[in-house]
Amino acid sequence: MIKVENLCKSFGGKFAVNDVSFTVDKGEVLGFLGPNGSGKSTTMRIITGFYPPTSGRVSVGGFDITEKPIEAKRLMGYLPESAPGYADMTVHGFLGFTAELRGLSGGAKKSAIERVIETCFLQHVVYQTIDTLSKGYKHRTCLAQSLIHDPQVLIMDEPTDGLDPNQKHEVRALIRRMAPDKAIIFSTHILEEVEEACTRVIIIDRGRMVASGTPAELKARSPSGKLDEVFRAITLPDTVKAH
Repeated sequence: MIKVENLCKSFGGKFAVNDVSFTVDKGEVLGFLGPNGSGKSTTMRIITGFYPPTSGRVSVGGFDITEKPIEAKRLMGYLPESAPGYADMTVHGFLGFTAELRGLSGGAKKSAIERVIETCFLQHVVYQTIDTLSKGYKHRTCLAQSLIHDPQVLIMDEPTDGLDPNQKHEVRALIRRMAPDKAIIFSTHILEEVEEACTRVIIIDRGRMVASGTPAELKARSPSGKLDEVFRAITLPDTVKAH
């Protein structure tokens, strides 16, 4: 469903993404790991069509994101960083607006809104304006908009950011339930999420892929079998490695 080939993106002569290649098929959940500034969000923004690549190619469902962006984006749901939304809209109004943007109307629109409200546990805030919501509920509302059209491909940038432990558990369980029917990529700094929800992991550092495999395969690279030790060994800054 998702194919990334030799992807590069530079800003002012500096590569934020440098020769990254991978695929994600239906039924796979790819965990995207890396330190802050490693290129995770930039890669996801290229896949979703927000940034053009400097070089390389991305296709979604067989559609090149540069040459056929509308066709590719129809297949995708996207949860970006910081859960953006229109502050003066109610949750219900915002979801109705995004449903219409996705081409839904009438009964299909109504059932889609009801589905994501239930899926994302928004029943208690559905008629509140977004500016009155807690950070966790704002994030859930943005997650709901990414699911409104039941996409085949789901791209999520830190989907549990700002959520309390119970909400984190709910989102991880939701990802596992959706996994058989979708191709999913999500970035995170929480390594336990990778072990709980991902079928495969990519670690990116300074724009380059430095590791790829199942959670079990990566943990096997550590004598203690801990994913955080593998992550630290691969991504520690040169100044720390020198000591």
